Formats: sequence, structure tokens, C-alpha cells
Amino acid sequence: MFLDYYKILEIPKTATPAEIKKAYRKLARKHHPDLHPNDNEAKLNFQKINEANEVLSDPEKRKKYDKYGKDWEHSENFENMEKNRQQSSNSRRQSYTGAQSEDDFSDFFSSMFGGASSSGRSRQVKYRGQDYNAELHLNLTDAYETHKRTLTVNDKNIRITIPAGVENGQTIKLPGHGGPGMNGGPNGDLYIKFSISNDTQFKRLGNDLYSSIDLDLYIAVLGGEIIVDTLKGKVKLKVQPETQNGSMIKLKGKGFPVYKSDDKFGDLNFTYNIKIPTNLTEKQKELFIELSNSKS
Repeated sequence: MFLDYYKILEIPKTATPAEIKKAYRKLARKHHPDLHPNDNEAKLNFQKINEANEVLSDPEKRKKYDKYGKDWEHSENFENMEKNRQQSSNSRRQSYTGAQSEDDFSDFFSSMFGGASSSGRSRQVKYRGQDYNAELHLNLTDAYETHKRTLTVNDKNIRITIPAGVENGQTIKLPGHGGPGMNGGPNGDLYIKFSISNDTQFKRLGNDLYSSIDLDLYIAVLGGEIIVDTLKGKVKLKVQPETQNGSMIKLKGKGFPVYKSDDKFGDLNFTYNIKIPTNLTEKQKELFIELSNSKS
């Protein structure tokens, strides 16, 4: 599908570089995904605006776009073909001796232009479609489970399955979902880059998760059981007596899922943060004094 970059940026074809820059900044602010977190249309518009700016703000790319339109990325192929045609045309006007027959020349011409006949008519060259790039925003909890999403790319809805365990910055390829090919050529591919935000208490490092637990002093000293959160729900955790501040405990297999590996998970690591009690009563202070004296 042809995208009119001038129309997308709402500028005339005579726009100056400064006008292009101004229009891009205005529209990028208006359609930025952070301002429309649940609006797929705004995300699509933002992608189109960036694509249009990338081309029109580059003098060489803009020149090719103005000349070749939707096929501007294939401009070098067109220009090389035209150059070869001109060279071949000039060669045909030259006289040939017995060292090179008409059949030899036809073979040469055919190899240059993909099966052209001696009459100068050639079949059209097939061109692969343009690759598309898109960014998909997920929360860490979204990336924890395999799920389906619908993307809108160039006004087309694409249903994809996102495997659990994708990482921030990871890119996957959807073959054939890019721009249409030309003259019967194959479609381009769609590359989706994941941007994963994290609003949980857990820090992710690879497939392992890390967090801290505030632990009551009495439980740290005497031991006991506490309830802790994981990305899969709450679990009961046994605290050993005389647990030290800053010590770490590992829950095997309670971390993040391994990408495209069913039933495989990293580990969940908790660091204990022992809380010193405050607002003690006189009786409690006496007990602590008694405990301190007994230690000496």
C-alpha cells in the first residue's frame, strides 16, 4: 500500500527541511504512544509519522521518493536497468564482425535483461516488497504468559501469538507481512520489536527474578512462615530461625518462563530486609534489655 508521506505530515511537496521538521515534531507529540497507551490507531499513526519523517528529512531519500513514489527503495535497480538498456542500445548500433554473431549478442542481451528478445522487449523484473518495522509495547506480566495480540500495520489487522518469555528489545520476524512485491515479486517481512515495561516489584535479569522482602525481627530471630507474591500468585515461604539481614533465598522454578521452552522457568530470588521494631512499650524495652544482658 502506497503511503503519501507528504499527506501524513500534512505538508506540501514544496515544504522546506525546516517545515518538515516542525510538522514532524508537532504530529509526533500529538500521536505519541505514551499519551495514548491503549489506542492502536495512535500507535499506527505514530509509526507512519516516523517513517515519513525518516524519508523526507533525508535529501537523497526524498529525491528518490519524489521520483519513484512507492518504489523509491528500488530506485537503484531502476537506474541500473536504464543504464544497461542505454549501453545495450548503443552497442546494437555498432557494426559486428564475424568474431561476434547475432546469436551471441542476443545471449548477452538476454543475460543482462532477464530474458529479453532481440527485438528489445524484456520481461518485467520482479522486486521483493519493502520490509516493515513495528514496535509492540507490553507489560512484564504480559510477557509472562503466551497470548495473542492483533496488530494493525498499514491498515491491515494481523493476529499473532506472542510466546511467553520474550525480552525487552527482542525482535521477531513475520515473513510475508511486509510491503507487497512488485511485478509478482514476494512480499517483504514484518519485524516486530518488543518494548517491555515493568511496574511490578520484581527485577528481571534473563529468566531470573529478584525482589526484597520486609521481614519482621521476631520472625527473623525465631523463624516462621510468611506469604510472598510471585508473578504466578502467592506462595507460602518458610523462614529459618536466626535469619540474617541481607541474606537471600532462592525459589527454584518460580522465576520467568524460558522463551519457547514449555514448562521451563528461571528462579525467583528474595533478599531479606529485616525491619527493626519502633514505638516499643516499656515492657518490650525491658525484655530487650534483659536479652542484651543475658548475652553478655
